[in-house]
Amino acid sequence: MPSNSGFSFLGSKYARVATLLVIAQALGLYAVSRREKTPIARPLAEFPADVGSWRMVGEGVIDKDTQDVLRADDLLSRTYYEAASRRVASLFVAFFQSQRTGQMPHSPKNCLPGSGWTPSESAIISMQVPGLAEPIEVNRYVVAKGDEQSLVLYWYQTRDRVVASEYRARVYMMADAIRYNRTDTALVRVVVPVVGNQVGEATKTAQDFVTAFFLRLRQHLPS
Repeated sequence: MPSNSGFSFLGSKYARVATLLVIAQALGLYAVSRREKTPIARPLAEFPADVGSWRMVGEGVIDKDTQDVLRADDLLSRTYYEAASRRVASLFVAFFQSQRTGQMPHSPKNCLPGSGWTPSESAIISMQVPGLAEPIEVNRYVVAKGDEQSLVLYWYQTRDRVVASEYRARVYMMADAIRYNRTDTALVRVVVPVVGNQVGEATKTAQDFVTAFFLRLRQHLPS
């Protein structure tokens, strides 16, 4: 009988992996070739000046050079203050309508050190937001510049999904491109100054601020 040893490779794990890669590449090319159908988002400029007990006390000006680097379709940079507790927190949002042409969020992991901030702690934490059935996971960083310390929370928000990991965000992007024909996303970042080395208090301030604005912000992102 003729030997079938020449075809043994077809049943190997390497052939299966290669097949999956070819299929994934084909699906990726198909997703990229279609024109996206992203729902219109409400302009971030219309985000309220008051969220819960927090009131806007400053709006950052993002210069053209920074905008050219970010390449975001919409930006928000504000500082909020809670009078009762005298707490302050900064909110930054960069919205990208499509990631197919290379426009995508710049990870704070890279941006913060580039601005002179040195990370001293990093973790992914889970937090409960009133109105959501499940807790969300966000990145938590403690960074320092000279004698200053800040607590940073950030995440990627796509549709009704919150993702901490950059790698998972990319996987979801490809899945959404194939299934929903859209790759929109937003980078959301909260920064709170650490006073007297009280990192725990700064973390609580950041979490309280997030719970105050989270549902309102979701109204300004495509659903």
